[in-house]
Amino acid sequence: MIYGPEHPYASNAKIIRAIETLFILHVEHELNCSTAAMRHMQSSVADVYTSVAGAVTALYGPRHGGANEAVLKMLNEIGHKDNIPEFIASVKRKEKLLMGFGHRIYKNYDPRARIIKTIADSVFEITGHQPLIEIAVELERIALEDEYFISKKLYPNVDFYSGIIYKALEIPEEFFTVLFTLPRFGGWLAHWNEFAEDPMNKIVRPR
Repeated sequence: MIYGPEHPYASNAKIIRAIETLFILHVEHELNCSTAAMRHMQSSVADVYTSVAGAVTALYGPRHGGANEAVLKMLNEIGHKDNIPEFIASVKRKEKLLMGFGHRIYKNYDPRARIIKTIADSVFEITGHQPLIEIAVELERIALEDEYFISKKLYPNVDFYSGIIYKALEIPEEFFTVLFTLPRFGGWLAHWNEFAEDPMNKIVRPR
């Protein structure tokens, strides 16, 4: 559907499997920002279509669904792996942000990121070498050996490599968040049903 039937990627089994795996990894991840929004709106008995629209709004933000696009912008800004030490220094000076590292839940290496890194290797065998991957791998290596990032428990998360894969697959950057949203619909609707079917649930009012 993304490429059209004539594009060689549309029928490539490895690429189809890579996208399916990325979708599986993005379906559900407990009470993240957009899923919490979905449950909040269901608790007011808003209809499911309006509630999904609200969850999409939450996912749209660069701190959530837009994070993999932000990683690409960061890698492009670095430009070459020789520029990584200065970039790292600027992060420590709080002049730059290290995108694609750290997670509210995982205080070690995001297990989804390990799988996605493997997917990246299989995709690049088909699409060819991606210059940004050299920067990403070297950035990961330096950050994981740096005491500053180790002490803050900053490890690659699910967004660090997914954007590079989508770019290699010739998908426009403005479509990245859509590719996060499509599988997450399943997770949102599961939470919707769970909340609706529990008679103990009342309108959500965080304090």
